[in-house]
Amino acid sequence: MTKFSKLSLQASLGRIYAMVLRYCYLLRSSWPRVFELIYWPLVQMVTWGFLQSYLTPHGRPESLSSSAALAGGILIGSMLLWDVLMRGQLGFSIGFLEEMWSRNIGNLFMSPLRPFEFVISLMVMSLIRLAISLVPVTLFAFLFFGYNLWELGLGVALFIASLMLTAWAIGLIVCGIVLRHGMGAEGLIWGIVFVMMPLCCVYYPVSVLPAPLQVLSWALPPTYVFEGLRDITTAHVLRWDLMAASFCINILMLGLAAVTFLLLVESSRKAGTLMQMGE
Repeated sequence: MTKFSKLSLQASLGRIYAMVLRYCYLLRSSWPRVFELIYWPLVQMVTWGFLQSYLTPHGRPESLSSSAALAGGILIGSMLLWDVLMRGQLGFSIGFLEEMWSRNIGNLFMSPLRPFEFVISLMVMSLIRLAISLVPVTLFAFLFFGYNLWELGLGVALFIASLMLTAWAIGLIVCGIVLRHGMGAEGLIWGIVFVMMPLCCVYYPVSVLPAPLQVLSWALPPTYVFEGLRDITTAHVLRWDLMAASFCINILMLGLAAVTFLLLVESSRKAGTLMQMGE
């Protein structure tokens, strides 16, 4: 590596670090932002935990009770992994929205900051936000309901990695759309993941869907994650074929999303929408 390349890499890392530091300062300066990261996942976890308690009352035959407990565990695990996908996408997109809300996005794209550096900083920030959200909630799930997500071992690491790739791909596309079409498209950031939820088969197997929808479902990488969760919970087997398929689709999606984002950025520059932040 030449001296010029090293200096360029250092400058690039410095810009990424500066953006991450900026978002960390924003997060640290507002306790409601941190509270919101934990509050909603905790509410969902408690709701599903009480459902598990209802499914496993005392006095049932042991076989029925154990089956219900297993089903309840799958529900809590599915909820926690679904929250990884949702929080990962929102964690990526909210950093972008912060720039839109403060009318700073045009300044960023006129600065030496390059689009890929901006994207990497958003990815890093989404991981930080996810850690703030996921770690306490999984701890509460264990303390209150005896469900330990981390006992899945390597499986949970692969599940989270796959879901984060999906979250970043979705985040890139919706942020590009908002950049090109203005804040009138902001609703996509908050709702697009929920459109996918029925097809991702978060709480039920793919087999319950009609045949045409099953084809569409298998085209979505989160489907493989939730099918894998059910297999590793019930049969204690990590399905490597499902994980391989999930990562292959994710890599394709992320590449297409990156190209789409760059095209939308270039289109925004030509259309002059970088400086127009209205509806």
